[in-house]
Amino acid sequence: MMGNQVTVNYPPKQIVSLVPSQTELLYDLGLDEEVVGITKFCVHPDQWFRNKTRIGGTKTVNLEKIQSLQPDLIICNKEENTKEQIEELAKSYPVWVSDIKTVDEALTMIRSVGELVGKTEKANTLAGEIKNGFADLKHLVETHGYSKRVAYFIWRKPWMCAGGDTFINDMLSKAGLQNVLADQTRYPEVELVALANQHIDLILLSSEPYPFKQVHIDEIKLTLPYAEIRLIDGEMMSWYGSRMRLATTYLENMISGSANTSTK
Repeated sequence: MMGNQVTVNYPPKQIVSLVPSQTELLYDLGLDEEVVGITKFCVHPDQWFRNKTRIGGTKTVNLEKIQSLQPDLIICNKEENTKEQIEELAKSYPVWVSDIKTVDEALTMIRSVGELVGKTEKANTLAGEIKNGFADLKHLVETHGYSKRVAYFIWRKPWMCAGGDTFINDMLSKAGLQNVLADQTRYPEVELVALANQHIDLILLSSEPYPFKQVHIDEIKLTLPYAEIRLIDGEMMSWYGSRMRLATTYLENMISGSANTSTK
């Protein structure tokens, strides 16, 4: 996905995954013993999190631990992992890097990883299921005429939101939500008072990477009293692997619930 050529032993037998959503994908494609190393943030599936070798965080990998595993494939992501670490790992091992900002790119990643690890058929089936799920979501959005102006918060101190060139932005769009920060890149810092004139209908507070709680809803309400504010499962909005199969149902339930209530 980065335009680089990677040569691997096929199928790979010693895989290290440095991306939580792609770790879960490897599991759902039917791998197990082939995956020898994961990050401390790879919490799904639970049995892998408890039993696989953890090689640090997504941006703080332990190079010595990776060396001890002697991987024949390392799976990374352009945004979640650092360029410096990817380049260092690529000196010694085959490193495959995804670059994902849209649902379509995520589906391409699923198919590519499936081909890379010898699970092409399962990957194509999974991608097809997810694609159908988003088609159903689109139909629901159109049926309900669901359209809201939204800000998606990922951090506090400083307040930070998802910009327009992110996977989260595309997920919001698929759910009939217009990101008021779509003209900004990556994850811009924002001031609550500056959002007051954006005519925001809905504020979403992600469960990750910052653990937003009710106290933060109350804090934002002081400045933006007319916006509906919800806590939202960050995995459903930002994990671009097999979890998207669950995300479409999650968003459908959110839309249906919103359509059946006018309470803010």
